[in-house]
Amino acid sequence: MENIKELERKYIINTYGRSPEETPLFVKGKGSYLWDEKGNAYLDLVSGLAVNILGHCPPVLVEALEEQSKKLFHCSNLYYTAPQVELARLLVENSAADKVFFCNSGAEANEAAIKLARKYSKLFVDEKRFEIITALKSFHGRTMATITATGQPKFHQGFEPMVPGFKYAPFNDLQAFASLVGEHTCGILVEPVQGEGGIHVGTEEFIQGLRKLCDENKLVLIFDEVQCGLGRTGKFLAAEHYGVHPDITTLAKGLGGGVPIGAMMAVEEAARAFSPGDHASTFGGNPLACAAAKAVVTTILEKNILAFVNLNSKNFIKELKKIQSNYSSIIKEVRGIGLMVAVELQNEVNGREIMSECMKKGLVVNCIAGNILRFLPPLNVTASDLKFALDVLEGVLRKTEVTL
Repeated sequence: MENIKELERKYIINTYGRSPEETPLFVKGKGSYLWDEKGNAYLDLVSGLAVNILGHCPPVLVEALEEQSKKLFHCSNLYYTAPQVELARLLVENSAADKVFFCNSGAEANEAAIKLARKYSKLFVDEKRFEIITALKSFHGRTMATITATGQPKFHQGFEPMVPGFKYAPFNDLQAFASLVGEHTCGILVEPVQGEGGIHVGTEEFIQGLRKLCDENKLVLIFDEVQCGLGRTGKFLAAEHYGVHPDITTLAKGLGGGVPIGAMMAVEEAARAFSPGDHASTFGGNPLACAAAKAVVTTILEKNILAFVNLNSKNFIKELKKIQSNYSSIIKEVRGIGLMVAVELQNEVNGREIMSECMKKGLVVNCIAGNILRFLPPLNVTASDLKFALDVLEGVLRKTEVTL
């Protein structure tokens, strides 16, 4: 273990900016906690960036993986496997979708959605259509198409030219989206709740307006629920908050509870555009990943997880706003929905320093955009653990206030 950080620098491409001095080496996880190689415990309120939604190594997931691993890890999609079909049925029966395509990540799910929207529009609407409108501050993945779809120029730098066919409008600005619709537009792609952009919640007027805009112009409406789906907002899917049924929904992150899996779900009208050979994934929907995802989804739906999320999130956000009122010189805004919460700091406050101080006190939080603390705890995090997080954060802010 002593050499791991040294060997990481030698053998792994530097794309994550890990710091040997500040970044822990985690060796074990259980529930909402992580342990480093020295035995120090940390409350994890990032949960693998919204992946470990039932916590670390939940027994239900361990058992599902153990049972499936004794039967079949992988089988080509040229053949039938039961876990894939069973998971697809579970997702369809609890959403507005009719069909599912499985892959391995959110980026792949969004790639599939972009391809399906273009293919559908060319086949059944107008062959000139290929453009997709996305939101500024969005995030849709790291492939060439999905970073192009991402409405943040910093992700484009150095990778130009971008993939043709994407336009951007401010999130929650329906008129701006409408103004970009033209003869080449085939669809609109948005996160109902933006994640990497800083936890921005879509308004009812905006999300419902997008559905109407798409209906009026024969556009495909795509919801990226890679981060905000699967109970994160207190509903199984974030779209349920708005009473809106998208044509395509993408999922990943929490779907496998830590096992890589993504899904693109579509209504029948859109799904019919894909034929054999149009899209595929070697590992997508393999039995091991699908067995894991089935266990995760079943637990969310049957173990009262959503009620737990709503209760805990209401209290957590309320207490964060109390802290904001006491430290208004440090905290600019608290926002979020469910257990998808952001604390935006004043511009002059260094968010990474706050994050680092929290880490030293045994609390794992995430900093994005330099001054936004993001909280994405496991959906079954306890109230007492959230109270510990609040106490740690307040202590760090108290110390920070003295230095301002």
